[in-house]
Amino acid sequence: MTIQTAEQPQSKVAKIAALNDAMRRALPQAAGHNQVIVTAGIDAMIGDAAKWSGYRRQAAIMREVRQFDAFDSDNDPEGYRDLGLFTWEGVSCMWKIDYYDAALKDGSPDPADPDRTARVLTILRTDEF
Repeated sequence: MTIQTAEQPQSKVAKIAALNDAMRRALPQAAGHNQVIVTAGIDAMIGDAAKWSGYRRQAAIMREVRQFDAFDSDNDPEGYRDLGLFTWEGVSCMWKIDYYDAALKDGSPDPADPDRTARVLTILRTDEF
């Protein structure tokens, strides 16, 4: 009989990556404690999302983030899949996921535990970083 006393680090990385992918692929919705934020620069590029052209542009950038899969050892060395760089309409942009406690007051005590973690996905222009 084998007793596991602690979770293997790679297993934890895989859980975090899977939770990040699930959140990103559900855009523009965010379930549970999770939130999606666009910066002022991205908001200005989108325009008024209540109008058809702004709505289409908002959907286009969300699709860009949702479908991002260009992860490699250079842009994702830890394997968390929590950052992506892309070009949208000729502008260098990025998205990143940060991990907070469920109350959004402090960092998450365990990003692999969705009950204890609020993920905040921010979409921004790289010149805003």
